[in-house]
Amino acid sequence: MKNELSVDQIEKFQNDGYVVIEDFLSATELEFWREALNEAIEKRKGYKMPDRKEVYGKGDDADKSYYDNVFDQLINLWQDNEKMRKVMLDERLGKMAAQLSGADGIRIWHDQALIKKPWANPTSWHLDTPYWSFTDRRALSIWVALDDATYENGCLFFLPGSNHTTTFENPGIGKNMGAIFTTYKELATNKSVAAPMKAGSCSFHNGLTVHGANANMTPGVRRAMTCAYMPDGNSFNGTQNILSDDQIKELKIGDLLSDEKQNPLIYSNK
Repeated sequence: MKNELSVDQIEKFQNDGYVVIEDFLSATELEFWREALNEAIEKRKGYKMPDRKEVYGKGDDADKSYYDNVFDQLINLWQDNEKMRKVMLDERLGKMAAQLSGADGIRIWHDQALIKKPWANPTSWHLDTPYWSFTDRRALSIWVALDDATYENGCLFFLPGSNHTTTFENPGIGKNMGAIFTTYKELATNKSVAAPMKAGSCSFHNGLTVHGANANMTPGVRRAMTCAYMPDGNSFNGTQNILSDDQIKELKIGDLLSDEKQNPLIYSNK
């Protein structure tokens, strides 16, 4: 694993809100991640999370049909698959997230498999952090390509530096690719940058960096494994997101999010 970050990579992330690391995983590591994902998918049997099929409401049947063909989404695979747990709780990933974000400690918010099936719809421009149950401009994600991510099959695109402009106002992920620019009009003329990656490469991006992905215009599958990271010390902001109904009943706004079973601390420099 290429887990040693250079000064230039950290500076690029902090300036642009994202950084790509080529050949992040060795061939052996890539095969292990793929094996872990295959096993986790088989065990889930269509459930998005260990305890339920749906995470977000999707509106009417027409909306559901569209969003179901953006990608297959499986969340918190680390909680019910030992191989995925080994992958996601790797301290090296936490240290990288801490170095890039400037946080002293890093907790997993949630992992996420994002699988674009053949001919899948595009993923519209969006932000990540406004969906989550905490509010922190440093929050970030890793996105690991398990297949080649190309212009044709749905590679990521970023708006460099947009994380310095965006707030926690969230227009959501809709059918309209440009909907986010009704909220952030000043970004509508910014130039996007594509991030095609070979399998085993990765990117990190800030949760307030505007990003999206192409449609899959091929008969093949584009698999990616991601993990969202929460800087340690964050508190509940009232948004349910991945938290269960039982957890929500126990939480009050301002309560510290430090449940090791839900959001384990995977790195601390203290």
